Order: sequence, then structure tokens, then C-alpha cells
Amino acid sequence: MSNSKVVYEGWMVRYGRRKIGRSFIHMRYFVLESRLLAYYKRKPQDNVVPIKTLVIDGNCRVEDRGLKTQQGLMVYVLLIYNKKEKYHRMTMAAFNIQEALIWKEKIESVIDQHQESLAANGNKYQSFEYKSGMDSGRNASSSDQESQYSAAEDEDDSNPSLLRRTTIGNGPPESILDWTQESSTLASQNATNQAISRKHWRLLQCQNGLRIFEELLEVDFLPKSCSRAMKASGVVEASCEEVFELIMSMDGTRSEWDCSFQDGSLVEEVDGHTAILYHRLQLDWFPTFVWPRDLCYVRYWRRNDDGSYVVLFCSREHENCGPQPGYVRAHIESGGFNISPLKARNGRPRTQVQHLMQIDLKGWGVGYVSSFQQHCLLQMLNSVAGLREYFGQTDGRTVPPRIPVMVNMASCNLPSKETHKNQMTSIHDRNQSLDNAAKMMDEYSDEDEDFQIPDEEAYRVEQEMKRAEVVQEEAIVEMDLSCFSGNLRRNDNESGRDCWRISDGNNFRVRSKRFCYDKSKMPGGKHLMDLVAVDWFKDTKRMDHVARRPGCAAQVAAEKGHFSMVFNLQVPGSTNYSMVFYFVTKELIPGSLVQRFVDGDDEFRNSRMKLIPSVPKGSWIVRQSVGSTPCLLGKAVDCNYIRGANYLEVDVDIGSSTVANGVLGLVVGAITSLVVDMAFLVQANTIDELPERLIGAVRVSHLELSSAIVPKLEPDTS
Repeated sequence: MSNSKVVYEGWMVRYGRRKIGRSFIHMRYFVLESRLLAYYKRKPQDNVVPIKTLVIDGNCRVEDRGLKTQQGLMVYVLLIYNKKEKYHRMTMAAFNIQEALIWKEKIESVIDQHQESLAANGNKYQSFEYKSGMDSGRNASSSDQESQYSAAEDEDDSNPSLLRRTTIGNGPPESILDWTQESSTLASQNATNQAISRKHWRLLQCQNGLRIFEELLEVDFLPKSCSRAMKASGVVEASCEEVFELIMSMDGTRSEWDCSFQDGSLVEEVDGHTAILYHRLQLDWFPTFVWPRDLCYVRYWRRNDDGSYVVLFCSREHENCGPQPGYVRAHIESGGFNISPLKARNGRPRTQVQHLMQIDLKGWGVGYVSSFQQHCLLQMLNSVAGLREYFGQTDGRTVPPRIPVMVNMASCNLPSKETHKNQMTSIHDRNQSLDNAAKMMDEYSDEDEDFQIPDEEAYRVEQEMKRAEVVQEEAIVEMDLSCFSGNLRRNDNESGRDCWRISDGNNFRVRSKRFCYDKSKMPGGKHLMDLVAVDWFKDTKRMDHVARRPGCAAQVAAEKGHFSMVFNLQVPGSTNYSMVFYFVTKELIPGSLVQRFVDGDDEFRNSRMKLIPSVPKGSWIVRQSVGSTPCLLGKAVDCNYIRGANYLEVDVDIGSSTVANGVLGLVVGAITSLVVDMAFLVQANTIDELPERLIGAVRVSHLELSSAIVPKLEPDTS
């Protein structure tokens, strides 16, 4: 060891795969000094040489890689790397999330000291606080600071003097929507927020020390067999981390607090915050006559900066987890846990746990006996009471949490050579996915492109921004839109289905002209371009460069001398889908941000193309997963730009991102019940570019997959 002051030290986990394919998991002794992070095989003495070291300075970042499963053990992974030298990195993990959070805090404090030292010496070092939510004061997610589509943009900084590093982790979206605010208000004393909560939920009953609520929101086409969403709320005397770790495990300990749990296993680990699980339910409603139920579902989790945790469930089909003999496959419409810290009482930590479920249990019993559904749902929700009693009667877990890996689920019911072959393929694919996740390169956020302005320029900037705003307003000219058409019909009726309409720009918030001073935002206002048509295509292969199709809106606009921007959102799968939006203007304003984007290179385009999503109507898990945080498309997924004579087409390959693809599975599975808003814009990064303006915005309502058509595309000669 060196003579530098030791900031923190202790045993942590190193894991991975050897070149010959076998996995390993070791305990290593990590030592954090004021300028160095190192680990050793044993606790170091005298001048022992470490196995590996990493120099810590103001350019370092701590990235939370989330949860990984290695040899059946769950570990929480941190990646420390140098921003200037991306390949200078070190990975460490912990069996419990508390230890991982302590290390993360200690390493960040060392980085803070280096940045403060640089600032004290007169060297400006730009740091950022990574936030989520749109000017609403919502909590950011420190474990998953990236939306499913991209690195989220920098948002309001409530404490500008606080030095924080960007934390970018793969997983579910970070934006916190109404359901989490509603959840937190059940423990809040804020009267206004409580009113919001009561608007959406009705207290159904009190049972086993829990409050059971029923959702009051209207749901279109709710199956007869599917109950409304219900949630149980209770208080557990344990820390959020202890409750979270218990909920995430699927070993024998789970049956000690979840009376509906029989067994479970890991089907596929998508990334650090996403996994596909198989789960057998143990329901006590006339088990002699009613077949048992099982589930195959995707599970998302994240940690918020206020110390709360969110765990989300939604059913999903998986090729390695088909229907099992003797079981009825139930379907989770939405579900999950919200784990929030409360003030300690008598020196003991307290946590509010909310468990929400909306499930279709399938089978004949659901349709004929109405009490079956509610009885089983209440049994599952009672797991919150089980958590309370578990921690009340034990000192918590004494062994690392585990989750069995599914290696013989099919063979126990269908023994055959073919089944064994499929299992081996499943194991290989899962191991390959773990390898790919470990090798995943770091994604960039747009924080580095932020800017600062000297105070003495304020007046001049103010006047320039006013003049620019007037010019942009005058440039919006009305056009005759009757000559444009697409195969997806337009319907301005609020209750329309399988259609689109123009979304009000004021539903979206964009950077204001004073964003550089106070990070303020404003309503999007008028669109710069007109949305004239929407096409909904399908094909066996990915559809690129759709603007070349004769007779499409972009070609019609070109014939009239107009300019088009075409956004082709490509949805992968056994059948490939494309949602194509055509935005048209009479001409581009020379020197404008949009014109510079159109004629710029791909690097500039990738750094500026922004999407603001929103799901005003849809299931709880989809609204939470999609979120409403602005994202830079080019930094999250692969974007291909085709510059035609009178158009620019942006092909957005959503399947190129594991995170985006995971969320997309939720959206496609419930697409007929969703209303989705999307706004497209070019991000403004400098004074003369502010305020931001929307290229356009669209609302797509209750889309039907069957309404997509196969386009006639000529061979692409470009």
C-alpha cells in the first residue's frame, strides 16, 4: 500500500467469465485512497503490490450497473472509469446494496475533492447533477440515470454548488410519473397531494394491518376476468435496502413472507435492472378443483435519489419459458412494489411498502366465480403483511440473496432429448447475454455540451433571443394540407381509435430563453413544421429510407417545392413495423438551428436530435416505463440519416438498444390500450439557439397492429 490516506476499505466482489467460458466470483479487498482505487487478493500489508489500480481524479465517474446474477448469487455492480480515458476502468460488486451505495458515495466524495481543488486553483471544471422529471421537482434515479431511449438531458439543479457526477446505468426509465407521486402522498402530510391520491384510489378495506386500495381510473376494454388494479400499503420496521433485497430474491426465504409463492427462477438477465422471471403461484382457493397458476414476466427495478425503490412487473412471453403441463399461465397486466423511507421511530428504521397488482388469472374459474379473482389477488397483496412480520420476528438476512437460474424447468415435466437440447441452447444464450452486458460500452450523456454565459453579456443575449423568437414566429406559414395522405387515418376526436392527431405543443416543456441562467423551461408552443401524414408499415425485414416511396407525403411535398423531415421509428420483431411521421414546411430558414441540423454531419445530428415521449393513457407499468424525460435519440439508439434533395429522413432503430427494446416489449404488448404523445425537436445548446422550438408533435391513439400495411419500396440506390 502507498502512504496516502485511506478513505475507505473493505471486502467486495469481483465476478466475470474466463476465456474458457467458466464463470467466477471472488472476494477481493478494495482500498480507496485520496488519489487511487486498488484491490488485492488479501488485506494488504507492508508494500504488497495490488492486482489492479485506477487513478482517481476529477474526470472519473461512478456508474451504477445495477443487479447481476452470477452462479445464482445476486450482486450489485459499480463501474468506475475515467471520462477522458474510457478504457481506464474498474468493476466492483457487493452482495448487499447498502455496501454498494457506501462505496459509491465514498468514491464520489474523492472525485468531488479533486474537482473542488481544480476550481480553487482557477481551473473551471464543469460538473452536473443528473436529474429526472421535467421541472416538477421529482426525484432522480441514482441507480438508473438513463431513460430507455437515451441518456436523459440535464435538468433543474436545485443545488448548483453541489458537485455530482453523472451516473448512467442500463435499465428502466428514470422519470417518476404520477403513480409514484400518488404512492408517496399516502405517507405525506401535503393536503394537495393527498387529494390527488384520493382521486385515483379508493380505500376498499383494512386487513392484516394493511390498507387495501382499488383503482378508480377508467380502463377501456378491461377483460371480464381481469380485476381493476389493487394495491396494499403497510409499514415495515426495516430499511428500504433490506426490504428491497428481500423482495428481489427468489430463494427459499421468500416462502417465509410471501404465502402466494411456490418457487421461481431466472429465465433471462437482460441487463442490470431488467430480468425475465418464471414464478409459480401457490393459491389456496379450492386447490383440489382449481389448477395452479404460473407466471412468466419481466421485472424492472430502480433506486431513486430519495432512497426509495421501485420494482415493476409485467407479463411477457419467452421462448425458453413456454406453458407448463399442469399449470394455467396467468397474465400480469401491471404490478410491482414501491418502497419508500419513513422517519425512524425509537431508533428503528421504518419503510412504507406498497404492492400493486392487476392480474388476469385465466382459466374457467375466473369467468364463473367472481370471488376467485379477488380472493387470490388479496392473498398476493398480503405479502406486505408477511414482510412486516418477517422483519418483526427476525434480524434480517444472514446469507447473500439468491435467485435460481432456470436450467431444468421444462425437463421436470417433459423429459426428452429435444428438451435437453433446448435447455443447453437456453443456458448458452443466457451466458452470452451476460458476456455482452459485461462488455457493453459506456453511453454518453449530453451533459458535456452544456454551456455557461458571462453575466455581462446578459442584456445583449436577451435582445438577440427576442429578435430570434420574432423571426421564428414569422416563419411559420400556413399550407394546404389536403394533398397529403398516409395509410394511418387522422381523427381529431378525443375518443378516436387506431388513428393520429396533432398534439398540442403546450403539453411539452422545452428549454426557455433563460435556460442558461436558471434552467427554466416553458411550454413548447407552436410547431415549426406541419405534421401532414402518418404511415404505419409492416414487413418481414427492416424498412429503411421509406421517403423514397413514390406518392408518399415527402415526395408530394418535394413536387410542390416544400421541405420535409421524416421520422421513421423502426420496431423490430418477427414482423418488423415502422411508424413514419412526415413533417413539412415551405422552406427552411437559412442559419436556423433546424437548417443546421438538416445540413450538418451525423455527429452533430446525434448530439442534438431530441424526443419527448409521454403516455397520457395506458397501464401503470407502461406509463412508468416510458416516462416523459427528454432524450437524445442519437445517443441511445442507432439513427441513420438520409438527406434527399427536399427532405431529411431519420431512421430510428429502436432494436439497437437493449434497454429501449425491453421497454418496447411492454408498449407493443399493450399498444391497443395506449395513447402515446411524441414531440420532436433539435436541442438548443447555445444562447443564439434558445429558446427551443418543437419541430412537431403527434398523438397516436389505440393503435392496431393489424392495420399496418406492407409498403411498396423501390430498391434503394442511394
